[in-house]
Amino acid sequence: MTKDPGLASGYNPQEFEDEIYSFWTKNGYFNSESNPAKKPYTIVIPPPNVTGMLTMGHILNNAIQDLLIRYHRMNGFEACWVPGTDHASIATEAKVAKYLSEMGIDKFVIGREKFLEYAWEWKEKYGGIIISQLKKLGASCDWRRERFTMDDAYYKAVIHAFVELYKKGYIYKGYRLVNWCPVSKSAISDEEVYYKEVEGKLYYFRYPVKGTKDFLEIATTRPETMLGDTAVAVNPADKRYKDYIGKKVILPIVEKEIPVIADGYVDMEFGTGAV
Repeated sequence: MTKDPGLASGYNPQEFEDEIYSFWTKNGYFNSESNPAKKPYTIVIPPPNVTGMLTMGHILNNAIQDLLIRYHRMNGFEACWVPGTDHASIATEAKVAKYLSEMGIDKFVIGREKFLEYAWEWKEKYGGIIISQLKKLGASCDWRRERFTMDDAYYKAVIHAFVELYKKGYIYKGYRLVNWCPVSKSAISDEEVYYKEVEGKLYYFRYPVKGTKDFLEIATTRPETMLGDTAVAVNPADKRYKDYIGKKVILPIVEKEIPVIADGYVDMEFGTGAV
């Protein structure tokens, strides 16, 4: 008995999947419309950052979303899976800045407008790769609804929502930075910071009290911030310093006069009790 030469020994997805997926999308099988006769089921894809390509985590996440969308679509729901990508400005800026640095280009020298041109080029390249990867996975998104978080209409909608929430008092602008990145020169969230405990040191400085031979000794773990001091704070309950409150001290090196103020936030037990 001879083997049929027309029948392959194994299934090769590359021979079929692109054609099948093209057939699905051309015939609008993933499209969704507002339909009062059907119960809606919608997933807005958590947009992957345009900082690179999809990871195994993205693939697993999107496979689960696709499973849910297809299940509900087959069960008569008006299923809508909205695709998109995220600008992730801080991470993308770091990637683009590194890319430019490798070419000997300084982002501060070329200026904002030129840097944005490179950033948009980066978005078109990697955003396009991400979308093509999703399609290669067979993701049944309604591709007519694809969005990027910096699309003009999308951006305006987000700003409008934030303004309305602000007016209602649901969100507010805080006075403290979460974390400061010295490279991107921007505030970043806790999610983008890796904390580690290190054994630090206390550095001691003597601040002369103006018009006397006395001085206040300051203990700090950050001696480099001394040059930016605007006051010396002591606890109003600390008897050691109650006579100095309201007086002036001389900031070392800078020779600048700064006041001694009282603040209950100061820990009397830490360092010298003066910060």
